[in-house]
Amino acid sequence: MTPHNNASLGDYADAVLLPGDPLRAKWIAETFLDNAKQVNNVRNCLGYTGTFAGKRVSVQATGMGQPSLSIYVHELINVYGVQTFIRVGTCGGLSPSVRIRDLIIAQAATTDSAIVRDAFPGYAFAPIADFGLLAAAVSKAKEKGLRAHVANMLSSDIFYHEDGFTSYQKLAEHGVLGVEMEAAALYFLAARFNVRALTICTMTDCLVTHEEMSAQDRQSSLKDMVRLSLEVAVQS
Repeated sequence: MTPHNNASLGDYADAVLLPGDPLRAKWIAETFLDNAKQVNNVRNCLGYTGTFAGKRVSVQATGMGQPSLSIYVHELINVYGVQTFIRVGTCGGLSPSVRIRDLIIAQAATTDSAIVRDAFPGYAFAPIADFGLLAAAVSKAKEKGLRAHVANMLSSDIFYHEDGFTSYQKLAEHGVLGVEMEAAALYFLAARFNVRALTICTMTDCLVTHEEMSAQDRQSSLKDMVRLSLEVAVQS
């Protein structure tokens, strides 16, 4: 156990999906996993373990932002021995080439966070995804006919920028297609502890065109993303 997790050793599978929202973790477990068992409820940051396609897999909520995710991922690696992480989340779009409901599979993660910057004085470390997980996700997305973009993702510590999209303009011009709040810290910790990580996000609103996903589309799109992520988690 840890101050943030009351699971016992062995309660987590080798592969864990990481949504931010605790209720989304509950929904994933109840919707996709067989024999799902709740293993963590500290601070209501819910964790579950069950099976998918006959293989053991877990899901753990991380809360919002890189500091919160860093706590859970650090403990999952160093206390519970988890080796594979797939963040499943939503993101804002930074390019009109990415349409509502599209997936962005984050090959790398740019960030404004001091969590990454302060760990490498004098360097601009580039946190990246595990290539095996990345390749598997891209291949399976094509098989399923899903619209997926492999790109650089922005992990920002700021949700409400005073100047809106203008603050992202230069990044968008350099191929950053989406913005969320966790991927860079996940990739940084995966590199530090030599484990595997990938981020897959559904684009729910575009900061350029101002399109937003309806509640019905959001639910069906999240199902596509989660099912894809589970298949990668248990087969890679």
